[in-house]
Amino acid sequence: MGMILLLACISTNVLFLLLKFSNALESISPSESMGDGKTLVSEDGTFELGFFSPGISNNSYLGIWYKNISPRTIVWVATAQSFYTTQEILYFSARNSNIVAWSSNSSIKAQSPIVQLLDSSNLVLRDKQDANTGIIWQSFDYPCDTLLPGMKVGWDQKTGFDRRLSSWKSPDDPSPGDFTWTMELQSNPEGVTWKGSKKYYRSGPWNGIGFSGAPEIKANSLFYFNFISNDQEVSYSYELKDRSVITRIVLNQTTYHRQRYTWSEDTQSWILYVSVPRDSCDNYGLCGVNGNCITSAMPICQCLEKFKPKSLEAWNTMDWSQGCVRNKELECQKGDGFIKLDGLKLPDATDSWVNKTMNLKECRAKCLRNCSCMAYTNLDIRGRGSGCAIWFGDLIDIRQNSNCSSFCNEHEEAKAKPKIRTAVIAPATIAVILGMLVAICYLRKRKAKCADMEIVE
Repeated sequence: MGMILLLACISTNVLFLLLKFSNALESISPSESMGDGKTLVSEDGTFELGFFSPGISNNSYLGIWYKNISPRTIVWVATAQSFYTTQEILYFSARNSNIVAWSSNSSIKAQSPIVQLLDSSNLVLRDKQDANTGIIWQSFDYPCDTLLPGMKVGWDQKTGFDRRLSSWKSPDDPSPGDFTWTMELQSNPEGVTWKGSKKYYRSGPWNGIGFSGAPEIKANSLFYFNFISNDQEVSYSYELKDRSVITRIVLNQTTYHRQRYTWSEDTQSWILYVSVPRDSCDNYGLCGVNGNCITSAMPICQCLEKFKPKSLEAWNTMDWSQGCVRNKELECQKGDGFIKLDGLKLPDATDSWVNKTMNLKECRAKCLRNCSCMAYTNLDIRGRGSGCAIWFGDLIDIRQNSNCSSFCNEHEEAKAKPKIRTAVIAPATIAVILGMLVAICYLRKRKAKCADMEIVE
């Protein structure tokens, strides 16, 4: 019988060839087969692997879905670009009694290959006889439009491998659409959702507690949120505190929203938990450079303090694309100071620099020594704050977070602790709103040089 080639949903170059398997089992080996109507089921009975036809399509795809939820909810598709017009038999292809998983730069063999559908929905290829080999291939490395607990979105720094989500093209076609979500690799990584080749929604950098532009990602009774940024990887994931909760994050190509749903046993339906973009201010760069989007303002786009519209005529017609410019240009050698802005989604971190060991005073001094430095803040807001993040050039995609009060109340104890006092950050207590205080450079008429300047209150 002919060999069937499967291309993982996220595609990129990983090709997976299989031997025949059968029956509703938790795992399969080369001696088993699966034909029309047969499935592979996880040990706890939560997930099922088999062939399906989406929507009104007559094409068949290999996918994973919730076994006991109706209507069928697909969480992974193996054949987003290769499909079949009939329910065909799936094979694993043996070469010298070995199953082979091919990638663009490696060929890994298993002496006793086994394919297993885990309770997490992860479809894995491993060596049954060699526990030290671990997982040779896994579907979690090739997410489609859905992020489940334990799955990661982000990069393997050593190999350059990108685990990104891609929406379906349509409800009838699970091949990758133009709506994607990944982590941006930069000094201060952040999650970015793309619409085609354009940035569409940005979460803001991680501040030790959550993403500065995603206040819905905060401590709660349902989830643990994990963000990793080191030499090995840059990734975001989440875990459940209560394993009885059924939840998923999905990219919706139809509405261009990233949505989290939870399953309700009472109503036997998916309940929308949160959806982004939340409002117009979540649209990337709506107010242009040095503009601040405030949903309660009229117009919603306002220039940052000490800035004015670049084109007042365009601004008055609600065309904010040209952004804002300074009222008065910086003269670094005559001395610059700072103003404090509270409750902001931090600017796009593409042109930023971070240091994990600096304190806020050192961060301020670092910024002052570089006349192109525009803003600074603590990298991590936990406790008294630590680390340094600074921005260069124009600031873009800033918004005022409308629901900061509930977040602020969780940090009263942190606010009451002694803070490093700098005139840069204004007198009195430093308010932690979404954890970040952003200081924007503005001109002060002082004769001291930037590097040695001490700003007074």
